[in-house]
Formats: sequence, structure tokens, C-alpha cells
Amino acid sequence: MRYRRFGKTERDLSLFSLGTMRFASAEAAEAVITTAIAQGINHIETAPAYGPSEAYIGQALTRLFSQKQCRREHIMLTSKLAPALKAEQVEPAIQASLKRLGVTYLDGLAIHGINTFEHLAWAQAHMLAPLAKARAKGLIRHIGFSTHGPLTVIQAAIATQFSDGLADGLAGGSAGDSVNGSADDSANRPNNPQTFDFINLHYNFFFQRNQAAIAQAHQQDMGIFIISPADKAGRLYTPPHKLKELCAPFAPLLLNYRWLLSDPRITTLSLGPAVPSELAWPLQVADDDGPLSPQEQQIIQQLEQVQKSELGCDRCAQCHQCLPCPESINIPEVLRLRNLAVAYDMEAFGKYRYGMFENAGHWFPGQKGNRCTDCGDCLPRCPESLNIPALLQDTHQRLKGQNRRRLWQE
Repeated sequence: MRYRRFGKTERDLSLFSLGTMRFASAEAAEAVITTAIAQGINHIETAPAYGPSEAYIGQALTRLFSQKQCRREHIMLTSKLAPALKAEQVEPAIQASLKRLGVTYLDGLAIHGINTFEHLAWAQAHMLAPLAKARAKGLIRHIGFSTHGPLTVIQAAIATQFSDGLADGLAGGSAGDSVNGSADDSANRPNNPQTFDFINLHYNFFFQRNQAAIAQAHQQDMGIFIISPADKAGRLYTPPHKLKELCAPFAPLLLNYRWLLSDPRITTLSLGPAVPSELAWPLQVADDDGPLSPQEQQIIQQLEQVQKSELGCDRCAQCHQCLPCPESINIPEVLRLRNLAVAYDMEAFGKYRYGMFENAGHWFPGQKGNRCTDCGDCLPRCPESLNIPALLQDTHQRLKGQNRRRLWQE
């Protein structure tokens, strides 16, 4: 396993991090965590929203620590809080996570799902100050955020500045808590403006929209954690035959990992195994983080060329200039799914993602393509002169699948 510096946290993280959403039992969690640590993974990421995940992790780590199979300081443990908590709820929520996890501090605390400007504004107004105080108290060590939002929201969140909370967090403490032995001295220190320490976001070969966010985060020395690079990249663990042929002799999954790991700005990629055996395939490239080989570069170029040739003048270049749509259709994402379905036969993935429109709220916003009214508002803004209404209708026919219930319905 290779390791990379996680930005300004100064922690060296394994190239792969352990996501913990899919644990079915405490026994499964312990088996996966034990195997992951044995294979060099030193970052475990969870959230209260992942059901009993925190409690399962706590049970597993308590045993591993007590049996000296690993040490607490060798593991970076990250949890998350939704961007909807009031200021007075933040510290109790952190304490509840600590209790479930059986630890005295979190290495990382991320605001979970800054997907809209409303989420960002709420976090700025109500959560950043108490998080900074929690950090000053030693309950958490690094503050970050995760996002499934549009690029504009992500860039605004990356640029967010907030007080380091040092003075507020230490004021009123004992004399022994301050560097100079005086609580009054610590209270008089200036609150230096800080930015987030790390970011969790989507980015992969088949979805490169967030490239500018990667560059901005790297410029600010943030740790960069890529989430769901297998599932959200195209369910690459079960690729269509055409995509496998185009990527041969490499598996599409591993080629996508290699494309990501060849970028030195990226620290770590998430894995979400339900059982230990699901670690084996991805970890084949756990020590292969150098530049792409000539053969890998050739296949990447071939994939790009095939998309252009298969789609011709119907290819959406993903410039996003067609937005906003009066009917709230996420035109670029609808047409990106069409690009993948036509070019690489990724129709099953397209149906999976397209079916989430109108069902997943701010996690995957936008109406389906059949909501288009042919108003023509987008047409003069498209530099490719695409017939966007026709392509939206075509995408709907290709990917509509069966109707799905809304995620919040019983």
C-alpha cells in the first residue's frame, strides 16, 4: 500500500480509504476492518447517516486496539454531520459519534453533503464556529466537507473562510491548557482565518466536471478524497462487454483507479466493501500510483476517440452553458448519461442514474428529459449547436426504465 499526504492535515493516508455504508452486521464490519487494516488501509470513513455503522466500527476498533493489532494514532477516523444542525447541536452530535465509535477524538469531521448554496449558508452561519471550538477542545482534529453538489457550490465551499476558534475554545480553560501557562493569554490570541482541511467529492474518468474544484482544493492544500469512484463512475465492477473490450487488457475499474491515482493532487479513493473479499480486486493497484503507462495512455485516448466517433455531432461536450433550464432539467447530466450509453453501452448504469432524477432531492437534482417543453431557451447557448430537446427525449426513451417510487416514500 502506498501513502500520500492528506493536504494540510499532514497525515499520510493510504491510497484507498475504507467507506463503511454497506456493513450488514457487526461481524461483517469487524471482518472487513480487520482485513483492510492488515492490508495497509489507515483511513476509515463513516457517518451517523450510515445506520449502525459507527457502532459496528466502534466494536471492531475496541477489539483491535485491545489486542494491539493496531494503535489508535495509526488510524485516521472520519465521521460526518448533516448541514442542518443548530449551533448548540453540533458538540452533542460529535460526542454521540465519539461514544458510538468508542474513541475520545475524531481525526476528521466532515459536513455531510454541502450540495446547495442553502446548505453552505447554513453551515457558515451555524456550524463552522462550533466545529472550530470542538477542534480547539480536542474533540476533532480536522474539518472538511463532502459534496454531491454542482461545481459552483463546491468552489464556494472550498473558498469558505472561518475562525480557527482557538481563542474561544481555550478561553476560560485552566492555566495548564495554554502555551504560556495563562488562559488570559490564549483568550487574547487572534482568530486566524481558516479554510476547510479536506474535501470528499465525485471525480473520475467518466465524470470530469469537478476538475476545476480539484485544482482549487489542491491550491489551498486541502486533502482530496474521491468518493464512489467505482459505483458513480459507471458501476465499473460490472462493466458492459463493449467497455471491457475497449479497455483490454485492463479492467475498466482498475483503469479508472489508475487514471485517478496518476494525479498526484488526489490523496485517496474510497472503497465500500460489504465483505473482506471485495477488497482484493481494487487493492491490486494499491502500490501503483505513478504516471500512466504508454499503454494506459493509449487506451484512455481510445476511449475519448470512440466517444467522439460514436456520438458524432450529437455529443454533449459538458460545457454546462445550456443551464439554467426553465423546467429544471439537469441537461448536462442527462446528456452525459446518453454519451456513455451510446459510446460504451453503459445503458444499465444510465438507467440506474437516470432513475434517480425526481427521486433523490438535492443528492441528484433535476427533472427527467421528458419534461422538456421545446421552449428553445437552451439552444442559442449551446456552442455545439445540439438539438437539445430532441436529445433529451431520446435519452428518456433509452433510459427511462420502470417508474421508481420517491426515496422518502414508504
